[in-house]
Amino acid sequence: MGPTAHGDIAVVGHHDLTLGSLRLVESALRARLTQGPERARVTVRAAAGTAPASGRAARASGCPLAVVIPTSIGVPALPPPQDRPAAGELLTLADQVRLLDYDPTDRDSCVGADERLVAAGSLLLAVWDGSPSDGRDATAHLVTYARARGIPVEVLWPEGATRDRTPRARTVPVRSRF
Repeated sequence: MGPTAHGDIAVVGHHDLTLGSLRLVESALRARLTQGPERARVTVRAAAGTAPASGRAARASGCPLAVVIPTSIGVPALPPPQDRPAAGELLTLADQVRLLDYDPTDRDSCVGADERLVAAGSLLLAVWDGSPSDGRDATAHLVTYARARGIPVEVLWPEGATRDRTPRARTVPVRSRF
């Protein structure tokens, strides 16, 4: 099944994948993105986890990459510390940067941004282990959201992929701007 002809492929997925799993995901995404006669644009939100693996896979497969970054009243917002290396890498890989008004330090705001990303696409690739939303991860919610809107969903979960369920320290919200 190839990407839809004239739409973006939104990619969402878990943020807590192990390093080895990120390599598996990148390889699976690269293989998936090379299917079909056309290269659709891949769209991700700048964050750690699945997003940078998706960006590398898009670049390697020849698909253009659009990266969504947060803004507040039109001014780019500084990502939380744990997302900064991923955001930097994604910006270097991006063919296009899209500004979207959301607070990158607020989970509900990030989920809302992901919903807008999914709604704007014509296909959702979800890097998802099938687990329900747990208050930290909204991948299950985004799959349900896409399906409820008639957006085709493909779930990618490579054999051997695992998540790092170690609790992470809470970070202090960062309100600085780029």
